[in-house]
Amino acid sequence: MSTRLAIATLNTRGLPLKDTRIAERFAAIAAEFDAGDIDLVCLQEVFAYHHLARLRKGMPSFPYVAYRLSVAGPAGGLVTLSRLPLAGTAYTRLPRSSREIPARARLNALHSGILTVRLGDSRVRVLNIHPTANTDGDWSEHNRFRQLQRDQFIALAQAVTADSSPAVVCGDFNVAQASTLHRDLQQRSGLRDAFNGNCPPTFHTEYLAPGTKPHCIDFILVTEAIEVDDTDLLLTDKRPLPTGPAYLSDHIGLLARLRIPGASS
Repeated sequence: MSTRLAIATLNTRGLPLKDTRIAERFAAIAAEFDAGDIDLVCLQEVFAYHHLARLRKGMPSFPYVAYRLSVAGPAGGLVTLSRLPLAGTAYTRLPRSSREIPARARLNALHSGILTVRLGDSRVRVLNIHPTANTDGDWSEHNRFRQLQRDQFIALAQAVTADSSPAVVCGDFNVAQASTLHRDLQQRSGLRDAFNGNCPPTFHTEYLAPGTKPHCIDFILVTEAIEVDDTDLLLTDKRPLPTGPAYLSDHIGLLARLRIPGASS
């Protein structure tokens, strides 16, 4: 017997800070997910409780909500919403110490973490992750962000392998698919890409500096026992909002329909 799981991931905030229309966008994001058939959604950059409240109000069919409390909002901006019961929640901070990266990046690294939930009727774990961004856009082995991102990926691999239960890892990894860090992560953790390496750029080009190449930086990774039935992209086009059409995020969302053999307890 197998458990079927439709899971999505989206970095919700993104966009330039000016004129983000965040209230409209969060309401529209919530409405899209609530109208669909996805079982569980991993969201990143939900930094304020009133934004979380707007999402919860617009997603009444997702009664199970996981996050770790912090002063201003969910720790690390990570929130997981589910139509399926959840058995437990844990939050882990990722390594954040590096003298090589700029001061602002060190500050942002304080919000890097992993939110782990376990589905209530199975052994399946879902890890929602948001590592530190490489603001240089340089994925070479000599880039100043590499050591910190390597340390964070090692911490992720340790979180995955600390438990033998099947695992799904979702999030905005902030590391391009072309980086060898992904190969190292898969070797350490046993994870594989649900999109089989065929995910297109997940960042809208119009939010990049002129001449900058977009990359696939968002991922859904699964351990070996999990079978992938189908994958798709979400929120690829602009949506009508009260103040005019707009992308709901600077990121594109990802969807994977999975089967976990023998997962039911």
